[in-house]
Formats: sequence, C-alpha cells, structure tokens
Amino acid sequence: MRQYKFRYYRNCILVLLGSFALACKKDDNAVRFDNNSVNFVVADNFNLSAFNAALRVSNMDKELKTGKGPYTLLAPSDDAFSKAGYPSVVKILSERAAIISNIAYYHILDGKYELDKLPFLFNQELKTRKGKVYATHWVKGADTVLTLNGARVLTQNLPASNGLIQVLDRVMTPYVHDKIVDAINADASISIFARAIKRSGVLSEKVNQGPYTIFAPTNAAMAQMGFTSIQEIEKIGVAELKQVVNYHIVRDRRFVYDYILSTGNTNVSKQTMLDGNNVQIRLIPNANSPGAFSGIALRGLGNTSDVLLQKQDILTGDGVLHIVDQCLRITQ
Repeated sequence: MRQYKFRYYRNCILVLLGSFALACKKDDNAVRFDNNSVNFVVADNFNLSAFNAALRVSNMDKELKTGKGPYTLLAPSDDAFSKAGYPSVVKILSERAAIISNIAYYHILDGKYELDKLPFLFNQELKTRKGKVYATHWVKGADTVLTLNGARVLTQNLPASNGLIQVLDRVMTPYVHDKIVDAINADASISIFARAIKRSGVLSEKVNQGPYTIFAPTNAAMAQMGFTSIQEIEKIGVAELKQVVNYHIVRDRRFVYDYILSTGNTNVSKQTMLDGNNVQIRLIPNANSPGAFSGIALRGLGNTSDVLLQKQDILTGDGVLHIVDQCLRITQ
C-alpha cells in the first residue's frame, strides 16, 4: 500500500513539473513586443490618436509591433485629421476600412528617412506603401522647412526602436489619377477648361511631357472670359485656345508651399508659364500667425484683381492641379 502511494505521489509531482516546464517553454517562445516600436510611440503621443486609430483599422499596427523595419511614419496630427474631415477617432473607426487603410499605407515609408538630411531641393520623390510622395527641404529666412506634398513637417525625427516618426500638419491623399488631364476631366466644376485643353492638344504634344502644375479656371471663370459652354469652345480657333491654355500651365511640379518657400522678403515672385509669359505670385499673410502665410494669390499680365485658389495641391502621377476662381489673362 505504501509503495502504491509513493508511486501515486511521485507521478503527480512529475506531471506538475512537466506542466511547469511546458509553460516555461511556451513563455520562452512567446512573441515579446518592443514597447518602443514606432506604433507604440504613436500610441503614447496624445496628438496622434487619429493616426493611431488609422493604423489599427488598416492592421498595420500588428506589423509595426513586431517588424524589424526600419519604418518612417509620416504621421498627421489630430488637427490635420480634423481638417481632413475626421474630427474624432470615432469618425475614423466608422469610415470604410479601405479608405482609412489607403491613408495609413500612404503615410508609411519602408526605411529610415531623416528628412532634414535630404538635399536642399524641391519635390524629391519618395516611395510609400501606397504611392509616391514629394519631399522638399528648404531654407526660409532663419528656418529650415520640410514639406511633403505641400504639407509641412511639424516635428522631425521622433525616434523609435525600429524607425522614425515625422509629424505633419495635413493628411496626404494618395493620388487617384496618373495623368493630370484625367484629374481635370473628373472634376465637373472645370469641365469647360477640360474641353479647352483637349481641343487645344497642348498636353497631347510629345514636347510637353510632365510634370506640370495647372491652374484650372472654374466654369464660372471661363464664362467671364466668354467661354460660357463646351459648345463655345468648339467655335474657337485652336491657336487661340492654345494661348489661353498655355498661360495656365507650368512645366514643373509646384505645391502652394513651394511658392511660399521660394519667395523672397518682398513676398512677391514671378512664375514663368508654358507660353513663356509670367504670372505674379503674391503670398497671403496668415492673420493668426505673424510672419507666416496661409496661401498664394496670382495675377496674370492682364488681371486687375487677385486670382485665388478654390482647391489646391491635388496630386496626380504627372503633376499638381490647383483650381482658381478667375482665368489668368494676358491682356485686359
């Protein structure tokens, strides 16, 4: 009987020891999260709660927890998300997952990018998980300014164990159209100008390959020039249409902030258009921030009042589209 009890207790002890050893083995093989990885740094930043939610919706937070990287996160601030139509985390979580995922992927770079070490150039191409972005590193007065797709970098190079975080003042949108003409054709508010571009043949000419910046007048602006409908465009000679169209196109990629960065102390500069004539660019002061600027106003050679942007910085694969409230006029 004693021998039986001895064997019983011995077996129980062996089972307990085996269970303990197995538990230890499982714990040794468990995934250990690094609390200083990029996504945890984002989660700990009270100003990046919206971007943190976007990472969760896209499931990128799972990769960023365990991935070696390095990664560079281009993280829009909560204020940037609010301006983009997402004033709360709840709004992000209620949006279609595909839309939020596209935004999240577009703000992730594979690799470690210290943007302040880029050359002092405009619109240097970088590749994100969802397409290209364009970085500018420039000196404005006493400041060194960094922008991405015209959005300003507010905080540079927040460190993490597997990468860096750059905080932006705007949510960037992945471009939908490879060609700027397709973006123009997709916007009903500029359909008359779209027809003028097509009939003029300007952007179909091989000598006029992008990138471009186009200041596209609204239909109301075209009506002020006498082009009240698409039918009116058909009546105009091609040479006259080319003259109108060419004075609204820049042979380069230019976001609004590029003009702010490159304009001197007078706050006025000139932009050469596709036809060789100049347009005046004037910086608009920011009433809420002395010494800063909120945008630009344009004047063609024949304009008697400022031409203002209604939409700006619409990125395409071969340029940037801005929509303006008046035509740029060569003559009065």
